[in-house]
Amino acid sequence: MQQKIHSKFVELYGEGGRLFASAGRINLIGEHTDYNGGYVFPGAIDKGIMAEIKPNGLDKVRAYSLDYNEEAVFGLREEDKPEKQWARYVFGVCRETIKRGGKVAGFDTVFAGDVPLGAGLSSSAALESCFAFALNELNGNGIDKFELARIGQSTEHNYCGVMCGIMDQFASCFGKAGSLIRLNCKTMEYKYFPFNPKGYKLVLVDSCVKHELASSAYNKRRASCENAAAAIRKNHPEVEFLSDAKRLWLDEVRERIPQEDFLRAEYVIGEVQRVLDVCDALERGDYETVGEMMYQTHFGLSRLYEVSCEELDFLNKLARRMEVTGSRVMGGGFGGCTINLVKDELYAPFIAAAKEQFAAKFGHEPKIYDVVVSDGAREIR
Repeated sequence: MQQKIHSKFVELYGEGGRLFASAGRINLIGEHTDYNGGYVFPGAIDKGIMAEIKPNGLDKVRAYSLDYNEEAVFGLREEDKPEKQWARYVFGVCRETIKRGGKVAGFDTVFAGDVPLGAGLSSSAALESCFAFALNELNGNGIDKFELARIGQSTEHNYCGVMCGIMDQFASCFGKAGSLIRLNCKTMEYKYFPFNPKGYKLVLVDSCVKHELASSAYNKRRASCENAAAAIRKNHPEVEFLSDAKRLWLDEVRERIPQEDFLRAEYVIGEVQRVLDVCDALERGDYETVGEMMYQTHFGLSRLYEVSCEELDFLNKLARRMEVTGSRVMGGGFGGCTINLVKDELYAPFIAAAKEQFAAKFGHEPKIYDVVVSDGAREIR
């Protein structure tokens, strides 16, 4: 990919520039906890976005996407927003940097990625973090990593129409090889935990389906959580987010909230504790406990939060039958991937069975992505 990018850059813009990269992400555990002020536990992966960049002495950007095989040229003022959706990510990062007092000079760039699209690995956050980091370095702006992550998040909000949380951009900016990051979404405190599962592989099984329920169902579940938190707050005013609540406090309001809201809240409170349990297990090198927590999360997402679907439940049950150490739906749900922690000796038979049995039931094979926890935004020298 690096050679392809460089060849195209020289062809279009002459002498080469500096090379930057950022990563997609996985989230081992901690799903639907971010907007509830809880913990998430992501890491950057060995699939991401790479860009060659060079100042061009102009007041505009000339950007070429190798994946789309097209160029976009745009200025750096608000009214210069490009038509092409992919170019808006680059433009948005420029604008959000400028809004924060950073300098952005015109530049040429060629970029490409190997993050599988639609697999829930956050290719857009990888793109934003790559350019936020690069423009910070090229222009000597001295913006810290937290603000670089917020630049990516604000790009999604203001230029791409997606009201996302901070986890994806945070993981892309702060990712470190061999470590996962426990992030408190309420306080933004974070801590690295070692993740070197010798004898195991981390593999995503992509169902290649996405059910239409996703956005409206997401909003409903968020409202349920806020409703449960508000009910608990009447007894315990210190509860700002649902993650602040104890399970006992939820039981106190069981008769005062709809059953649906109770189940959603039960899942979230349990999931916040599971993240902490997984962190403790990793410090002991206890991957069996990590795996069991993943299965518990899937059960909660399927039965209590109700964001799984037939295809994902099928893959999870298959993993359990084949004695895979851990498996759960990853991401918002209603399609996408399961993330699986698989012993080396079980890897080949598990993948073969997943392909064969899933295709027999649903008419197409799932896609398989092996992932390794890697570094986030960086310059490649």
